[in-house]
Amino acid sequence: MAEEEQKIEKEQKKPDKRADDNTVFIGKKPSMSYVLAAVTQFGDGQKEIYLKARGRSISKAVDVAEIVKNKFVQDAKIKNIETGTDQIENENKEKINVSTIAITLAKE
Repeated sequence: MAEEEQKIEKEQKKPDKRADDNTVFIGKKPSMSYVLAAVTQFGDGQKEIYLKARGRSISKAVDVAEIVKNKFVQDAKIKNIETGTDQIENENKEKINVSTIAITLAKE
């Protein structure tokens, strides 16, 4: 009985396939780190990946999308671009608006 319970616990702890599996969050690392992450996602069989960035990282997200589709995955196309605004609190507890972008790359 204890063995069966342990098996069930292990199965429940396994990470399930989530929507975030094909999302690359762009930040402060060099662009090629995110390019590698995106190309790896396509290599793992993903048909679509999402590049998401906020604030100053938006231009890096655009660079990453262009590098991926022009240099590494020539059959990838930009399927959708969404822009928006997030409201966050800074160190002084003031609410500030930060621009966001989500770029969807699809492999045909």
